Amino acid sequence: MLFRSLIDDRPLAFDGYAPQNFDGEFRGQVTVAEALRLSLNLPAVQLTEAIGPQNLIAALRRAGADPVVPGGKPGLAVALGGLGLTLGDLVQLYAGIANEGVAQPIYWRATPATSTAQTASRNLTRASAWQIGDILSRMAPPLGAPANRLAYKTGTSYGHRDAWAIGFDGAHVIGVWLGRPDGTPVPGAFGGDLAAPLLFDAFALLKSQFTPLRPPPPETLMVSGANLPDPLRIFRQWRGRVTGDHPALIFPPDGAVLAARPELPAKVRDGRPPFTWMANGAPIATDRRTREVILTGLGQGYNNVTVIDAEGRSSRVTIQLK
Repeated sequence: MLFRSLIDDRPLAFDGYAPQNFDGEFRGQVTVAEALRLSLNLPAVQLTEAIGPQNLIAALRRAGADPVVPGGKPGLAVALGGLGLTLGDLVQLYAGIANEGVAQPIYWRATPATSTAQTASRNLTRASAWQIGDILSRMAPPLGAPANRLAYKTGTSYGHRDAWAIGFDGAHVIGVWLGRPDGTPVPGAFGGDLAAPLLFDAFALLKSQFTPLRPPPPETLMVSGANLPDPLRIFRQWRGRVTGDHPALIFPPDGAVLAARPELPAKVRDGRPPFTWMANGAPIATDRRTREVILTGLGQGYNNVTVIDAEGRSSRVTIQLK
């Protein structure tokens, strides 16, 4: 699933849980990128159901956050703020996105003590992290703010208890939270109206212009939605219909160093055909029902090879051609 994939924003029930969008409206089929920029709730819950709320919480913890889950057992409500995160947690999470998917520890002092330094870990692929930043950098800036390439997001918690905005450019991450210490509501407080202007003001105090965001890594898939491989065009809720094991590339093996050649054989085990084969983010063979394919167009140096099965599951390796 990619950010140009389509996903449904429509009324859905999840074992009795029937979330709504903040404005009570539904927009039908939208791209995943639009769903993120518009803060649509139904797409977020569908994706959380697909990956599992417990896996989402585990990923937050690997990234350095310390989420507090009411009752201890995460449900789908965690997709919509049904958990507790501090402003420090949010800043650290966004710093990891800005840092190409590698967790970026934050410190309260300019020079952290070596004994307390956290170990960085990768939580997103470089391409995924770049795509999130690219989507958020296309958010319209607040009224009066400079035309931006600042990647930022705002939020408002249930009951208007919290209004926040987090943003990053190519060098800094800033977080803004507004609310009352005792957690009582602030009627009419919205992150987009109140916190976002303060975020841009903070960046203006820090620097005269934004540091450019990083360019896309070579493996990023840069195609329109219409040109996506079939399994990636529309997000589907399989809900128990996924069959067989996850596909696994068995040749070439990950990390292999091979002699450069005009044609390279590749083979996948498991997964459900037809398969889509990609090299360095570009589709090169689609609708293949056999488990072997000849890859062409690979250049000298490092190459990323990906295979996607009919259910959207994928396997990826990085090889070097000399």
